[in-house]
Amino acid sequence: MTLLYDTGARVQEIIDLTPSSVRLDEPCIVKLIGKGNKARIVPLMSPAVKLLRRYMEEQDLLKNHANLFPLFFNKRKEKLTRAGVNYILTKYKNMARKKDQALIPEVLSCHCLRHSKAMHLLQAGVNLVYIRDILGHSSVQVTEVYAKVDSKQKREAIENAYTDVSPSEEPEWQKNKDLLTWLTHFNKQ
Repeated sequence: MTLLYDTGARVQEIIDLTPSSVRLDEPCIVKLIGKGNKARIVPLMSPAVKLLRRYMEEQDLLKNHANLFPLFFNKRKEKLTRAGVNYILTKYKNMARKKDQALIPEVLSCHCLRHSKAMHLLQAGVNLVYIRDILGHSSVQVTEVYAKVDSKQKREAIENAYTDVSPSEEPEWQKNKDLLTWLTHFNKQ
């Protein structure tokens, strides 16, 4: 799940990974094969590298003979399916929600992780061109959707935080007939 989020990969891109797609030496990267069989290189952050290295050591995937095995596999050593990845995500989502329901949204999909990564990169000030390259979008126009969503979220946040500062009842001075009479005649003298 960490690699799925960290790379902003599509589910199929994670399913198709092999140990030879991963470089754990600096600079740490993963080569993803996306839509249209287009390859892209995505940098890996050190927490993901640490987890991935430990996983690959435990699964004996760091040896040359394992280079073309699936990186992530089921009990029969076959590469995971979309359903298998969704099952794992749902399992850990439910475990996390038992500890703290506010921690994880009730509806969570693999695509939500990809979308979250894009939004986090955008909110961190990463240029749309880099986000496009990381996500493997065909053009920056596709990536601009995230910028529009971010603007909408900002507006909604402001609206939710909005406090009406206009008085809800008539001001005291408007109830004072003597004052109103004096004010009306003030400029006529």
